[in-house]
Amino acid sequence: MDKRFHTVFRHFCIMVKDTDASEDPNQGFQYHVELEEGDVANAVLLPGNPERLDKITPFWDDHEEVAYHREYRTATGTYEGTPISVTSTGIGSPSAAIALEELARVGADTFIRVGSCGALQPEMDVGDLVITSGGVRQEGTSKEYVREEYPAVADKEVVSALVAAAERLGHDYHVGLTMSADSFYTGQGRPGFEGFRALGSEDLVKELQDANVKNIEMEASALLTIANVYGLRAGAVCSVYANRVTGEFRTEGETKSAETASLAVKLLAKMDAVKEEAGVDHWHAGLSLE
Repeated sequence: MDKRFHTVFRHFCIMVKDTDASEDPNQGFQYHVELEEGDVANAVLLPGNPERLDKITPFWDDHEEVAYHREYRTATGTYEGTPISVTSTGIGSPSAAIALEELARVGADTFIRVGSCGALQPEMDVGDLVITSGGVRQEGTSKEYVREEYPAVADKEVVSALVAAAERLGHDYHVGLTMSADSFYTGQGRPGFEGFRALGSEDLVKELQDANVKNIEMEASALLTIANVYGLRAGAVCSVYANRVTGEFRTEGETKSAETASLAVKLLAKMDAVKEEAGVDHWHAGLSLE
C-alpha cells in the first residue's frame, strides 16, 4: 500500500483501538502531525512551508516522507550518517508550538527552525543567514506557557553548531536577537488593507533597529521559550529575504539555511558523543569537534 494510505489506515486503527480511552495527548499517535514514536529522529528541522522539505532533503543521504496532514509534512532520513527529520509547521507560532509539542511526545528533543526573515540592520544582505541567539516575544503563543518576563533564549549548543556549520560552508551569517510577531502585515510594521496603520507600527522597525535586533519573523521566540520550559534544545536559522531598512527584497538563501541546519544536526550529534566520552553534561570551548 502507498505511504499516504498506510498513514491514514494506521490513524484509523489507533482511533478504533483507543475509542474507549480518555484523551491523553502524551500517548501514541499524535493528532495534528500524524506521527508516533519511532517516526522521527531526535533532531528535527522546522521550516514553515511544506514545500521547503523539497529544498532540505536533497542535502541528505536518504529520506522517506512519513506523514503529511494539514500544514505538517514530515520526512525522516540521514545526513552524512546522522539521523535527522524535518517537519513543516505552517505560518506562525500557534501551529509551530503544536508541532513542537507533538514531536516532543514522540521522542524528539532538538529543534531547529529553518525559515525566512526580514533583516533590520542596513549591513545585512538579502541571502545572508541570521542565527538566533534569543527572541523578542511579540507573539502571543509563548505567553500561554509562561509569564512575559521569561526570556526566549536559544540553546547555546544549537547556536554553536549553527555557527560552526555556517563557517564550514562559507555562508555569510549574523548572530543576534530575533523579533517574532503574530502578524505579517501590521505586526511587522507594514501597512494593512487600504493603508491601515496599527498604533506604533510606523516606528516599529526603527525601534527594533536601534535596539540591535537583527531580524523579524513569526515563530522563533515561541519555539525557544517552549523548548526551554520543557528542557529541550532549540535554535533558529533564517535566510534574509528582505532588508526592512534598505527596502531590498528577493527570495534568496533557502538552500543556505537548509544546508546549514542539516550540518548543524551532524555537529550536535558529534558534540553529544564527545560530551559522553568526556563525562560532561555541557559542551564547552575546551572540547573539540575534530
